[in-house]
This record gives sequence, C-alpha cells and structure tokens, in this order.
Amino acid sequence: MTYPIRPIDESEWPVYFPVLEEAFGWTPHPQQRERFKAETEFDRTLAAFDGDVIVGTTAVLSLTMTVPGGRLPVAGVTSVSVLPSHRRRGILSALMRRQLADIRERGESVAALYASETVIYGRYGYGRASHELSFHINKAGSAFVKNAPVDPSLRIRVATPAAVRADLERVFASVATRRPGRYDRQPHAWDAVLADEEFDQRGNGPLRSVLAEDDGGVRGYALFRIKGGWEANGLPAGELKLQELEATDPAAYALLWRNVLDRDLVSKIEAGSRPVDDPLIALIADQRQLRAGWADDLWVRVVEVDKALAARAYSAPVDVVIEVEDDVCPWNAGRWRLTADPTGAECKQVEDEPDVTLPVAALGSAYLGDGLLVESLEAGLLREHSSGSVRALATAMSWNPKPWCGLVF
Repeated sequence: MTYPIRPIDESEWPVYFPVLEEAFGWTPHPQQRERFKAETEFDRTLAAFDGDVIVGTTAVLSLTMTVPGGRLPVAGVTSVSVLPSHRRRGILSALMRRQLADIRERGESVAALYASETVIYGRYGYGRASHELSFHINKAGSAFVKNAPVDPSLRIRVATPAAVRADLERVFASVATRRPGRYDRQPHAWDAVLADEEFDQRGNGPLRSVLAEDDGGVRGYALFRIKGGWEANGLPAGELKLQELEATDPAAYALLWRNVLDRDLVSKIEAGSRPVDDPLIALIADQRQLRAGWADDLWVRVVEVDKALAARAYSAPVDVVIEVEDDVCPWNAGRWRLTADPTGAECKQVEDEPDVTLPVAALGSAYLGDGLLVESLEAGLLREHSSGSVRALATAMSWNPKPWCGLVF
C-alpha cells in the first residue's frame, strides 16, 4: 500500500493531533493542546494518510540556532509519530525522507531533534550531537570553593516570573549566542517556559524566580519550584526543582546558584538538563556531593554536507577528504574536501582518494562541537585511510563551550 503524504491546514488540526496523543500515550490538558497548536507551523507539517485517516505525522519548527562560530537557520524536527495500527509499513521512513527533501528545498542545511527513542533516528542520518546532566545535590554538602567569584554590586531580587518576562528574555537572548545548540525562543516557547497552571506544577508548587541585578540591570535569573516537606522528626525536607538558571557573567551565575542552594526549609536540590561542562562543577568544593545523571540532548542531521560544513567555524586547521555514506539523502553521498582553519572554511565535492569514510550520522554527531569521531574510529565504525585524519577532523570540529540545547522542542 501507499500512504499519500502532504501538509495539513489548520482546519485538520482536530484529526492530526490525536495521532500524536495515541502514538505517545499522552493525554494533555486542553490548554496544552492549544499551546501545541500555537507553535505549529502548518505549512511545515506532514501527515501520512490511509484513505481519509491520518496515520502518521511530523513537523518542523523554523529555528535560529547557535553553531560553532555563528548562527544558522535550523530545521527543528518534532511531532514524529505513527499510529500503533500502522507500524512497520514504511510510513515513518517515507515521512522522514520527504521531510528531509523539503528541508533541503527550503535552504536549511542542518536539522535537529530531540529523540523520544534513541534507536530510531540514526537510521535517518541523525547523530547524537549534545548531552546533558541532571544534578542531585544535598544542601548540606553544597559549599563553594573559597575563590568563587563575588561582585558586591550584585543583589538578589525575588520576582513573579510572568512579571519579569522581559528581563528573562533579555538575559536569555544575550547568553544563547554563546553555546552551540541554543536557539532563539519565540513567544510561544516563553509561554511554555513560564506556564504555571496546576497541571504544569505537577505537585511541585508554583513557578518562582530570583534575579541577579545591579544598578545597570538584570544579569541573570533562576526559575524553580519548591515541593515542601518534613521528616518525621520535624526536620525540613523540602525539594527545590530548578527549571532554568542563566547568567551573563560568572559572579551573577555564582550568586544565583548560591541563592538556590541556600534556600530555607530545603534539603535537596534537583536540576534537570544542565550542560556537561556546567561551571557549577568547578564551583562546588566537594564535587562528590554533585551527583549527576547523564542523557542525550540534541540529535543533528547534516542535510547538505558542503553548505553545513562551510557554515560553521573550526578550532584548528584541517585539510581532509571525507567520503560520506548517506542512503537517505543521496545528494550527500560522495567525497568532499573540507579545508578549514579558525578564519574560515570551504567544502567542495571532489574525486580525490578519501582520508576517511564515515556515515553521515557521524558528521551530525560532531557538527555542534562534541562528537565521537575518535571513539567511533576505535569502535570500528569509521574507516581511516590516512593515518591521523580522524583525529585531525575531530580536533578541528571540537568546540568550547560544549553544545547543549536545554529546552525540548
């Protein structure tokens, strides 16, 4: 059977969205449905049909994302689903291939997504490109190192998050350009970040915020919830759930963390989705108290090899011929000479003998600056034809700070 694929219009939303609910086992509140609809770009949706019935979906959000050395338009892939009744019929493959062709036609050379199941997207050329940590901190062991930065001009202000939204947006916009993987937040994204209905709270209390500011303005913020609690002996056992902490400079960053860690009647702090090189790791004196869990963050797909590789910056000189294997986007398959140094890059198709042969997913993994090229070589997943070429490519593509997105789309 064939399953026609096309974008939907807004009138078809009532039959499109239930496919997502069924595929993800999700029963959102009606307000959550409306939020999801508000962020949907209907001309960038795709639906697969069995007759008149939608049986598969996917969509793209038009993002502006930080990459090493600059910012790019990136296709933010989301809403990927197939009804359980129609699995293993090639519907997902057809949707993903059509979507990648549409992304290329639109002129975007890179796509990114959050993977609901990590075994799926490597089949379509996506590579695990960034990672995140979740911290679990006991307040009693959270002292900072003695030389932690302090700025006497800074002060903490408690504020209602919605009332200081403009300040939060300004701070975020100023820091989002510093780290690969971060993207500009449109109003609907901020609506979701600051959402505070009872179903958003999930029993963890209302959203709270503190600002770090001086006479010149706000230099950072923290968003969090506090779940109150007491032990049987009367000792406080509250849990602080950190949602976001952003700052423009180290002193504001340290002050915000100190305020979060020193909250009265709180014994534990949980901070989900933090970068793997979070400066907090260096600030905590007893680093064993900073228990961390690891997870994947963004997955990246190089849609057009030459444009994508030429659009980012490089940390070291490299001149290498890469043979790319790509059976989903055949226009990428072939040999490409990447010549780059910290001043610029050029990538063009050649017929020269390759220095390294790799699947396109490996390039996606490395694209934001934290790939596993050397590890993949050691695992036998890449083929190196010229000694040292993989290490040279990995060094050139590496970047600091490490990539991290921090907000699911």
